[in-house]
Amino acid sequence: MSLHAQLMQRAAAARPVRVGLIGAGKFGAMYLAQVPRTPGVHVAGIADLAPDAARRNLARVGWPAEVAQAPSLDAALRERRTHLGDDWRALVRHPAIDVIVECTGAPLAAVEHCLEAFAHGKHVVNVTVEADALCGPMLAARAQQAGVVYSLAFGDQPALICDLVDWARACGFPVVAAGRGHKWLPHYCESTPDTVWEYYGLTPEQAARGGLNPKMFNSFLDGSKPSIECTAVANATGLAVPGGGLLYPPASIADIPSVTRPRSDGGVLERKGMVEVISSLEADGRPIPYDIRMGVWVTVEAETDYIRHCFEEYNAHTDDSGRYFTLYKRWHLIGLEVGVSVASVALRGEATGVAQAWHADVAATAKRDLRAGEVLDGEGGYTVWGKLLPAAASRALRALPLALAHGAVLQRAVAKGDTVRVDDVALDTASSAFALRREMEQRFDATAPAAAAGRATPTDIAAP
Repeated sequence: MSLHAQLMQRAAAARPVRVGLIGAGKFGAMYLAQVPRTPGVHVAGIADLAPDAARRNLARVGWPAEVAQAPSLDAALRERRTHLGDDWRALVRHPAIDVIVECTGAPLAAVEHCLEAFAHGKHVVNVTVEADALCGPMLAARAQQAGVVYSLAFGDQPALICDLVDWARACGFPVVAAGRGHKWLPHYCESTPDTVWEYYGLTPEQAARGGLNPKMFNSFLDGSKPSIECTAVANATGLAVPGGGLLYPPASIADIPSVTRPRSDGGVLERKGMVEVISSLEADGRPIPYDIRMGVWVTVEAETDYIRHCFEEYNAHTDDSGRYFTLYKRWHLIGLEVGVSVASVALRGEATGVAQAWHADVAATAKRDLRAGEVLDGEGGYTVWGKLLPAAASRALRALPLALAHGAVLQRAVAKGDTVRVDDVALDTASSAFALRREMEQRFDATAPAAAAGRATPTDIAAP
């Protein structure tokens, strides 16, 4: 039965899926915009550190003011309204909540929220992919042990890529490559919140008018977010990671099948079965017509002449050999699509993307020469950007995970372009996220002590 049909059944039975949302910023607000139009779902509670700002977002997306004025969660459940406050613990601990949507964008907090939700028998849809990149395999393992479902969020690119990969494999196609698009030139990795709008093509006035966060937008531009998202995809699908980081080959949609094939066949891949990101700009900065900047794609291979002939007979656009074909979605609708994950975890007990092993990692990398005593400002800031590496290579370097780079104090200088290592910084080790990451590393050390040059040695740590 389709998800929509099952939701309609829940609505008819007056037994909706009861959702708790943590974080009602831009992504959360986009989800909330769709909930009134989704049968069989009741957002019973919203927890946000700034309830007044969350209330303004609710008004922005069209919620009547009285809907979010339930004085308690119990009242919200009884009256089919929503309780809005700042107590996330009360939300995840309430026995009537079925699914928690973690939407804060703060990785250390997100790990704590996920673990507490698991402990209280709640499924989790984790929008904060930064937390998944830090320790997603361990979050998946903890959820499995608790008998609940942990999932990436549909609408965000990692879950959409996982969906394409699953489509390909379920059809019997070998996956040659999969990934997303991005506006990229090599010097963007040095971008800071001061330069982001010029690269994006916006004026500071336009950005201010839209209330756009320069640090958040810069995390996309400087390559951190693409690395984070490809880490989540690699860990969920088993696809390999380029040994030297993402290549960002420029390509139109028509050229993706030719570019995302192995070097031996004229493409850019080290080998078949990898993640990659396609740039929407030529090397000289010229925009590429009909780009994949906001979309996702998967490239598959026809292993027989018969399948190649089928591609040809049905006008499938392939590379010049007829062997490689790319299926794509040119757009993603971000928070507007999260309801698919909520319904899937609650009604089918299925994740829309979840880490299976540790294949990939995001290493903090110096944007400029950094001095001892400087405080790192994390993702999208002035000091570091996130570089995608095979997990084994990251462990061999003792690379500092990007998610732990916010507030870390440098103990020694790091040259521009070099990986910041754990031994280079003084870290706050008190968080649940740090402990879970350390546990993952210890399991990796025990099961995969050797790292072949540039190739990940996956560790199946999501098993019970």
